[in-house]
Amino acid sequence: MTSLIKSACVFKYGDSVDTDVIIPARYCTRFDAEYLALHCLEDLDATFVQRVKPGDVIVAGWNFGCGSSRENAPIAIKAAGVSCVIAKSFARIFYRNSINIGLPILISPEAAEEIEEGDLLDVEPSSGTIINLGSAKTWKASEFPEEIEAVIREGGLVGYVRKRLGQMAQ
Repeated sequence: MTSLIKSACVFKYGDSVDTDVIIPARYCTRFDAEYLALHCLEDLDATFVQRVKPGDVIVAGWNFGCGSSRENAPIAIKAAGVSCVIAKSFARIFYRNSINIGLPILISPEAAEEIEEGDLLDVEPSSGTIINLGSAKTWKASEFPEEIEAVIREGGLVGYVRKRLGQMAQ
C-alpha cells in the first residue's frame, strides 16, 4: 500500500459525515483536485483547509462518506493533503471511490473511538497498524486483500491498470 505515515496530526469528526459536507455540491462543477481541495470540509469545519498539513489524518465515526456517490469527496480529501482516513465504518461507495483514487482508508472502530482531535499518529496502512504517539496505544485495522492493496499502492485504479497493461506489453 503506501509507506509509513509519520507524526500525522488528527482531525476528528463524528458519525455520518456525508459527501455533501466533504465537498459541497456547489463546488462539484469542476473535477480538478486542487480546486476541490480548497473547499474540502468547509461546511463542517471552516478552518480545515487552513489547518491541514500534508500527511495529516482524518479520524471519524460510523458511516463516513455516506450520501451521494460523488467521486469528488475522496479526491478533495486526498488533494487537501490527507494521507489516510480512519473510521469506525465507511459508506460502501465512498470506500470503493477511495480505493479507486488511491486514498488509504482504514476501518478500526476501537482506534476511531479512542483517538482524539490533535493526537499524533504513526500509521502503516499496509499492515493496518495505528500508533498513538502520545499514549503509545496501538490498534490494528482491517487489512485489504493484496489486489486492493496493489490498487492503492499504484495511486488508484488508473495507475494500477496502466502498470498492468505495461507489464502485459513487455
